[in-house]
Amino acid sequence: MLIRRFFGALGLLLLAGPLHADAPLKRLTLRHDLLGWEAVGRVEIGRTGYCTGVLIAPDLVLTAAHCLLGGGDDYVAPSDLRFRAGLRDGVALAESGILRMLVHPAYDARSTDRARQIRWDVGLMQLESPVAVTTAAPFPTATLADGARGLSVVSYGLGRDEALSRDEECGVVGRSGGLIAFDCDVTFGSSGAPVFHRAGGRAALVSLVSAGVPGGGKRLAFGMELPQAVADLKAALRKGEGVGSGGPASTGARTVRPSPGFGGGASGGAKFVRP
Repeated sequence: MLIRRFFGALGLLLLAGPLHADAPLKRLTLRHDLLGWEAVGRVEIGRTGYCTGVLIAPDLVLTAAHCLLGGGDDYVAPSDLRFRAGLRDGVALAESGILRMLVHPAYDARSTDRARQIRWDVGLMQLESPVAVTTAAPFPTATLADGARGLSVVSYGLGRDEALSRDEECGVVGRSGGLIAFDCDVTFGSSGAPVFHRAGGRAALVSLVSAGVPGGGKRLAFGMELPQAVADLKAALRKGEGVGSGGPASTGARTVRPSPGFGGGASGGAKFVRP
């Protein structure tokens, strides 16, 4: 019932059910397990909170916008954030504080429009210390090809927050209006986790986990098409917009301008819902 209501609210076009039977997550414990996924890391928020993030440049990390806001319209202080690439069992391949961060302007943490929340639930962080490409190669962002269905998600989550886990057998179950639904295994803490599609060579980043149904045997998560949102955020960062490490932690600094032709107005606040 919840899944039906959620899909109804989002207006997604559903495909013919899940692609795969549920398969156990693969814990990326050993160094060779992590090979190729080093750019995924834990975004630590204060002393107890965390999300998942991914490098798209040596000094740029994507995560969910709602991870960067303190439960409303105010940013978390940059000094309370830290990105730890490839973190496993207390050891990170690289880590850095945050120099500047911003969320997409079409994101509104107080909106009740769930589809719009998810569509623009994208945040960007600039690291104080860039991560060497030889340590963690950033992922390119791409538009998911029409008809593509096989996906994988690499994330942290509740009960598995000490090391990355990979769901390598999940896929698209719905897609419409810049939104993607997928039957991947995600939970609290997986917000901002990268969703990958592989076509030939290295996996490309096609979405971020924004919301989902954790636990209860259900595998359902929601994300957004990325390229336009990422282009907007990069352009704004080049102009010096966003909240810096010495600036006020408020959304008064959110001055990113949407590009012509895509939805203006507010959206945001997408988080996990309980079954």
